[in-house]
Amino acid sequence: MKLHRSIAVAGSLAALLLAATTSLAGNVTIKGSDTMVILGQKWAEVFMQKNPDTKIQVTGGGSGTGFAALQNKQTDIANASRKIRAKEREQCIKAFGKNPREYPVALDGLSLYVHANNPVSTLCIEEIRDIFTGKITNWKQVGGLDTPIILYSRENSSGTYEFFKEHVLLGRDFAAKAQTLAGTAQVLQQVAQDPNGIGYGGAAYGSGAKHLKVSAAKGGEGIEPTEETVVSQKYPIWRHLFVYLNPELEKGEVKVFLDWIRSEEGQKVVKDVGYYPLPANLRRK
Repeated sequence: MKLHRSIAVAGSLAALLLAATTSLAGNVTIKGSDTMVILGQKWAEVFMQKNPDTKIQVTGGGSGTGFAALQNKQTDIANASRKIRAKEREQCIKAFGKNPREYPVALDGLSLYVHANNPVSTLCIEEIRDIFTGKITNWKQVGGLDTPIILYSRENSSGTYEFFKEHVLLGRDFAAKAQTLAGTAQVLQQVAQDPNGIGYGGAAYGSGAKHLKVSAAKGGEGIEPTEETVVSQKYPIWRHLFVYLNPELEKGEVKVFLDWIRSEEGQKVVKDVGYYPLPANLRRK
């Protein structure tokens, strides 16, 4: 199905005719990462306030869902909390004849959430791996109370799920008892209500639960996911957040929006939401 595109140039009859034949004026669609939904919606809100003729629709579903929509020409922009996989890239090339364009747009410290009353404050990467693969099953094994650990995870279409499995679990399977939830907000909600719970997600989703400090090795310094520790890569579980698109669509309102989210003003929104702005040298055009 042909993607609708917005190109509105006041006073130019030729541009208006082009928009009428190829697009719905002022529409930009964004789909993908649930981790990035609150950021995407805030970007859209601020941008539309400044550009009232532009309408931006942001939906989640997971990074994998965003890539599928991009391949099927059902979205202008795909948000992703992980890099595109080789097979997904191949499908995009098959669909529109070119490599999808990738832009890093923010930094995130992937966080571990526990209940506010949980006495545990720091876990090392190995302990986190052992907890989520089922090797460690009781909080007393990591310095907490003698209670079972309840695992909350994301669905397998989630970029956060895939990033966590690849970089923290080193490709190992999650424990069978892990409860799969549709979005980071649901993970956080469950952990906030469960004194024995633990979950993971983006740094911007922190209200109502405690973020654990994370150390690279057992006995090492526990690091909080702050802007300084993430930008310096001192925090062990940092990552980029990305947008992807068909290069042919990088024009009109889509290009204006992409340039804006990587500007100082757009990156201020990143910080306001709770993620971390990209260093200026990474905001490539």
